[in-house]
Amino acid sequence: MLEAKIEQAVVFKRVLDAIKDLVEHANFDCNEEGLHLQAMDSSHVALSAVQLRSEGFEEYRCDRPMSIGVAITSLTKVMRSAQNNDILNMRKGDNADSLHLVFEGTSSDRIGEFDLKLMDIDTEHLGIPDTEYDAVVKLSSSEFARICRDLANVGESVKITITKEGVTFSTEGEIGDARMTLKQGSGSAARLDDEDDGGLDDDDADKPSKKRRTDAGSSSAAGGVVPVEIQLEKAVALTFSVQYLVNFTKAAPLSSAVTLHMADKVPLLVEFAFENGHVRYYLAPKLAEVRYEASDTDR
Repeated sequence: MLEAKIEQAVVFKRVLDAIKDLVEHANFDCNEEGLHLQAMDSSHVALSAVQLRSEGFEEYRCDRPMSIGVAITSLTKVMRSAQNNDILNMRKGDNADSLHLVFEGTSSDRIGEFDLKLMDIDTEHLGIPDTEYDAVVKLSSSEFARICRDLANVGESVKITITKEGVTFSTEGEIGDARMTLKQGSGSAARLDDEDDGGLDDDDADKPSKKRRTDAGSSSAAGGVVPVEIQLEKAVALTFSVQYLVNFTKAAPLSSAVTLHMADKVPLLVEFAFENGHVRYYLAPKLAEVRYEASDTDR
């Protein structure tokens, strides 16, 4: 039996928004530690990994490990029925073939109930080897989202160069070229613009959601400034598909900061970490044949 309660449905909505353009269907693996999801995109270029620790739930119970196979698009459609500040309850019996979701309004007696049909998804956990990265840079997630969107208007690929002085994002396209540099120690506002907040529906636009606390994403939309922090073993420069990077920025509403981990000839790790979980993306560099091999032990 799985029973999980999230104080604000917006947290789970934002998690789904972060992966829905990359993952068609996947298993939520549940155990006493929380919910975990790992899935490749259809091209086997990007890997998405989600963790929601049990501490981030208002209530959490998982009697035994189980996998809940869902169509991400279908689950996203169901979650659109929830207001951002609704209380979300999820329940699945040991032998149930559906996931029971209940949305409880906090300002009214409204209760919505849905039973989502589950899928039998036969997938192996993908091996993610331990990697020592040459360069790690932490920056504002909203600034990262803005840079990726702006460069996507110019070219199809983005070269990320990290040195001790800063991080540079550059691209070339038919209309010209563009380059944006963030210097070590410089800061950007952590607040997300409305257009960055992928977890909000149109009918929630009048709600002060950015000022509300979110359990799993408590650092989301926080005020203040996020300074650029660089840890460098050696300078590194790699090129990636800008469209994938734009898709990754859908996780920006979950965290005020994003961390990029880079090393030669290995996938880029883009991490949005929050108090009780994370969303991670692994992206193969362009012009490199980097694929993940299945493993029975790795998650």
